[in-house]
Amino acid sequence: MENTTLAPSLPDVRDSTQTTRNAARLDRVFFGGMAIALTLTVFAGFSRTYYLNDFANAPFELSPLLHWHGAAFTAWMLLLVAQTTLIATRRVSVHRRLGAAGAGLAVLLVVLGSTAAVTRTADGSIADQGVPPLLFLAVPLFGMAVFAILMGAAVYLRHRSAAHKRLVILATLELVTAGVSRLPVVDAWGPVGFFGVIDLFVIAMVAYDLAALKRVHPATLWGGVLFVASQPLRLLIGGSAAWLAFAAWLTG
Repeated sequence: MENTTLAPSLPDVRDSTQTTRNAARLDRVFFGGMAIALTLTVFAGFSRTYYLNDFANAPFELSPLLHWHGAAFTAWMLLLVAQTTLIATRRVSVHRRLGAAGAGLAVLLVVLGSTAAVTRTADGSIADQGVPPLLFLAVPLFGMAVFAILMGAAVYLRHRSAAHKRLVILATLELVTAGVSRLPVVDAWGPVGFFGVIDLFVIAMVAYDLAALKRVHPATLWGGVLFVASQPLRLLIGGSAAWLAFAAWLTG
């Protein structure tokens, strides 16, 4: 009896290979573009108070802690661009070695970010975002927790490339939120404004997944839900009597 099971024809194999290559190329363009866009957003947001501070008519006073925080923050953004570039140029081994340094830098960012938020609230120098300082303290502190969760998941899933890179971008969005809050015009809108603007990047990730995968990747879905849902939750928690008492103790 003739065997009716047919192996894939050579053109089919070639088409499949080309489709995979096209998908990989799209990934490199999208995630590389996201890294550059986020880095430019950070530069624009912090240009007046950090990057171009020395050229300002009334320079912003930078403490040693803020200098360290700014340097670590900048290093993260440059590392993100470098890592996406290494993937785009297929230098995966170097990318993995830098990833270990990135994990250590992520821990440092959580420490520096949390410390800067608490000390600046305590000395009254935290930026006015239209809400009481002790309430607003919940925004960066819970933000550091969200960053840690997303980056922890990214490290855990580092061998699953599609999930890993989406989680890294989502974690970075948490850091970039601070830059967005300092953009001209946006800074006058308070949390509604800067949360709304940063969430546009999440929408872009969802749109990319739908276009490239015909579905929303689970990492984008669950990471995005955590990222977006945490935003109003921080303000709700920040307005509670328990939080205000804790924040007063923390900054006292």
